[in-house]
Amino acid sequence: MTLTDPAGTDTAPEPTDTDLTALFGPRAVAIVGASDDTRKYGNWIAVQALKGNRPVHLVNRSRPTVLGRPTVPSVSAVGSPVELVVIAVPAAAFEDAVGDALAAGARAIVGISAGLGESGEAGLRTQQRITAKVRDAGARLLGPNCLGVLDHTSGLTLTSNDFPVGDIGIISQSGNVALELATLLVDHEMGISRFASLGNQADIEAADLVDAYVSHDGTRAIALYCEDFRDGRRLARAAERAAAAGKPVVLLTVGATDASVRNARSHTGAMVSSGIVVDAACRAAGMEQVSSPAQMAHLLQALTRSRVPRGSRVAVLADGGGQASIASDCAAAAGLDVVEFPAAVQAAVAAELPPTAASSNPVDVAGGGEQDISCFPRVLDRLTSADEIDATLLSGYFGGYGTYGPELAAREIEAAGAMAALAAGRSAVVVVQTMNWQSPAAAALRAGGVPVYRGIEEASWALGRLARRQATPAAGVPELPPAVAPMTATGYHASRRLLADAGVPFVPALEVATRDELLSAAADLRFPLVLKALGDEHKSDRGGVVLGIPDEQALLVAWDDVQQRLRPPSCSIEEMADLTSAVELLVGVRRDPRFGPIVLVGLGGVFAEILRDVRCALGPVTAAGARALLLSLRGAALLTGARGRPPVDLDAVAEVVARLSTVAGAHPEIAEIECNPVAAAPHGAIALDARIVLRAD
Repeated sequence: MTLTDPAGTDTAPEPTDTDLTALFGPRAVAIVGASDDTRKYGNWIAVQALKGNRPVHLVNRSRPTVLGRPTVPSVSAVGSPVELVVIAVPAAAFEDAVGDALAAGARAIVGISAGLGESGEAGLRTQQRITAKVRDAGARLLGPNCLGVLDHTSGLTLTSNDFPVGDIGIISQSGNVALELATLLVDHEMGISRFASLGNQADIEAADLVDAYVSHDGTRAIALYCEDFRDGRRLARAAERAAAAGKPVVLLTVGATDASVRNARSHTGAMVSSGIVVDAACRAAGMEQVSSPAQMAHLLQALTRSRVPRGSRVAVLADGGGQASIASDCAAAAGLDVVEFPAAVQAAVAAELPPTAASSNPVDVAGGGEQDISCFPRVLDRLTSADEIDATLLSGYFGGYGTYGPELAAREIEAAGAMAALAAGRSAVVVVQTMNWQSPAAAALRAGGVPVYRGIEEASWALGRLARRQATPAAGVPELPPAVAPMTATGYHASRRLLADAGVPFVPALEVATRDELLSAAADLRFPLVLKALGDEHKSDRGGVVLGIPDEQALLVAWDDVQQRLRPPSCSIEEMADLTSAVELLVGVRRDPRFGPIVLVGLGGVFAEILRDVRCALGPVTAAGARALLLSLRGAALLTGARGRPPVDLDAVAEVVARLSTVAGAHPEIAEIECNPVAAAPHGAIALDARIVLRAD
């Protein structure tokens, strides 16, 4: 068996067959549960399937005809090869239907049936047993509990609803989200190349489908709605391959609220990864994460019709002062820089406009459109040829001038074509917002490869996301190091030893359990010393850490006090690090059940949980990656030298992060590993604490 349960525990190896030709381009199809009842999926999918040009066999054990066509009682009774079988029967009959399909030689099965893995332990066991049979037969299973599959390039429609034709590949764990996205894409004059409904991902996972879309010529970008990532790191690698192939993945997921997590678990049995983990995976793989289907549609238009600009310097071109100002503010809010033009650029723009126009940035044509609509492509020509400008944002009324008369309408469409040709010819980044976003001129811009939006917020946001792809390129999905012998002891000093052996620096320390051991250990260390009560995660809050002990007498007083109050099983006695000009940091790794080790860095010490200034990355990280992570903290100025403070040794801190993350990656039995604090000083970094928690499973 090769299964993954909803808790993320692999029970056998993954299938090696990733060829999904039988799923997206079968020569013949059978629909088990085909029905005349218009309330059933078996009816809806059969109606859609019969619109295609391939043989469709309707399977119904009790009716001789369905939809006016003869049926067969089983797939085995078809009498000719059937590569793809869609099963839409009650859960109780699903296993027998799968067995019949496999006996007939099916290479792919789409499970519409619900009430299996998402319904509880009994349903999960049944689903696992069925999946094992499918894999043993060398076939693949989509679903169950899914909406179906579609491929417009092969003429395959096995879904309950129509989808518009286009070049966006959709992978969705929710049928309704996919349908909503499709309607939003229509607003942008876009459509769907392929659609696959994930369902329970008993066999085929999101990663399999992303890889299948990467090799699909009809797909230019991939829209993914996913609640349960299964093997999240494998999905991230697939998304990385998609980005490298020029097919970016736009991800929509849930988990921002407790309610969304509860709902995901209730209808798919999904385990939802935390937002900070998903964000780390997206940054590593080059996935673009959005928060709604509308954002997904907006970004997909920008990604497929435009390109990544060289930088964030944007020119705003408008045909009204108010919209010019609003567009400038929206662009700035999206992280774009509305730069002031150099004198030469201003003069070049002014030469194309009436004297009343504004030729700095933003540019306001001030009625120039009515006088001469060709001023738009002429000004755009000047802007796209300027080295000081990375992108142009057009905002306002363009597309509405055609309502003033047929002659102006024709010239406006001509101007739109010229603007699109300019953008394409120079590989320039041009994004348009117009209140006349469904006009013929807007359609001409879209046809020429220019994204057009109804609202300036959406246009600015989409352009900002394009610029961000240049400013923060994908970090890459790291490979995990080979696993080493697992650790079993996780006490404080055992944790220190494991990390110290990997090169993480610590102050000298000894573990003691008696007063005599304390005095003996103190003789080998230099005062001032630190006494730590062990066995208490929050020992600092409970007075279990005594700092700056100056001599032996003070050490004995501290020992007696800690023993009386806390009665720890043992204590650690350590030399006290020089924290002059040091910044306390939190460095750790958590093993996410879907994405594996996640590296965390943040401002640490006793205020770590209060400040919550933390950044994450897929682990392990290199020293260079760790340095970038540290510099992305909100409080990074404390590390680089703020208000006269000396900068810390970032290279030393980054090396600590990298070494710790490598240890965690090589020990899959570790659930959590943390050093808090790590003292980052101007002349080095040293860990002052260590904690390791093993996985419960």
